[in-house]
Amino acid sequence: EVQLVESGGGLVQAGGSLRLSCAASGFTFDDYAIGWFRQAPGKEREGVSCISSSDGSTYYADSVKGRFTISRDNAKNTVYLQMNSLKPEDTAVYYCAARPRHCGHEYDYWGQGTQVTVSS
Repeated sequence: EVQLVESGGGLVQAGGSLRLSCAASGFTFDDYAIGWFRQAPGKEREGVSCISSSDGSTYYADSVKGRFTISRDNAKNTVYLQMNSLKPEDTAVYYCAARPRHCGHEYDYWGQGTQVTVSS
């Protein structure tokens, strides 16, 4: 059974940090790109960051560049999203998703999400 399980969300003050984790199982993790997405109430889901499977290339939305860092540990089948200098507008449910090899628009597997709330 394929599973993606996010953790690490919570309540933090503006300027603070959180590290999200996405633990994967049920597929060949090394062969998959992992993306992070978020959805705030009343807004569309948006892509936040992605890391490829092959060369570990990373991508970031302009809104998080310089503040968020994505990384992966293939030995642990886990991807991390380090979020620093958090802003109230970062408040959302954060999801991780997987697709073969390269980052892109369509993802095969999705997690259930973890809530991130940034207070001002």
